[in-house]
Amino acid sequence: MLIIHRISELQSQLQNERRKGHSVGLVPTMGALHEGHASLVRRSVGENDVTVVSIFLNPTQFNDKKDLERYPRTLEADCKLLEQCGAQIVFAPSVEEIYPEPDTRKFSYPPTDSVMEGAMRPGHFNGVCQIVSKLFSFTNPDKVYLGEKDYQQIAVIKRMVEDLGFKLTIVPCPVIREESGLAMSSRNTLLTDAERAIAANIYRVMKESRNLNANVSETHDYVVENINAIDGLEVQYFSIVDGDTLAEVGSWQDAESVVGCITVFCGSKPIRLIDHIRYK
Repeated sequence: MLIIHRISELQSQLQNERRKGHSVGLVPTMGALHEGHASLVRRSVGENDVTVVSIFLNPTQFNDKKDLERYPRTLEADCKLLEQCGAQIVFAPSVEEIYPEPDTRKFSYPPTDSVMEGAMRPGHFNGVCQIVSKLFSFTNPDKVYLGEKDYQQIAVIKRMVEDLGFKLTIVPCPVIREESGLAMSSRNTLLTDAERAIAANIYRVMKESRNLNANVSETHDYVVENINAIDGLEVQYFSIVDGDTLAEVGSWQDAESVVGCITVFCGSKPIRLIDHIRYK
């Protein structure tokens, strides 16, 4: 497995692979890898001749400097996991390599990027589009593997791909959960064991809400009230939306696909956790 830090070296290596007729899969990550990431890598390895995994903690998508500072960094352990998964190339550049000068590009795809995370974290999705578009340009991948835990992020990236005309396929991959039901996340490492147990209630309550036989408003209120009733959890938002546009729905009949997206603060620090559930 090659560990590459320079864009020019990455492009040279991939040009050699292209000359051999090899397909390229890309798994973009911010590091602190877990089984959820590993599942993406294994799928890419199974479907492509070469799998590139990027590890880059992108500063332009953090509007909270404290959040960026405490984000876990585990490059050595990440590389060991990726080698076990069969990845051929790890691209781990410096901030200076990716942003030799400030990226002033602006991306806007309302309502997809302006609701939920877009509303709570101004500039977040612009930063996501900046780095992801750069990675796509560097690697020119055939397929890109993204975890559905970041449901809104996938929707935004799909809009960007269409806007910029990238010739690639986005492959959404299912959420990988711990035995408790908690969605696997790099941020879970920041939770204490007790907080981790409490956080499992997020998915439990959302699953219960699918069996209510209630309308959209009643379902929304059930989830928020029951999660907030648990000591140590506080819902920042819970939105029941069209699974494609992410616009809020008023009834189950408003869209072919309906998804509930949630963000919850957990613990005393607190740690911000996201998840979602499909209603139809």
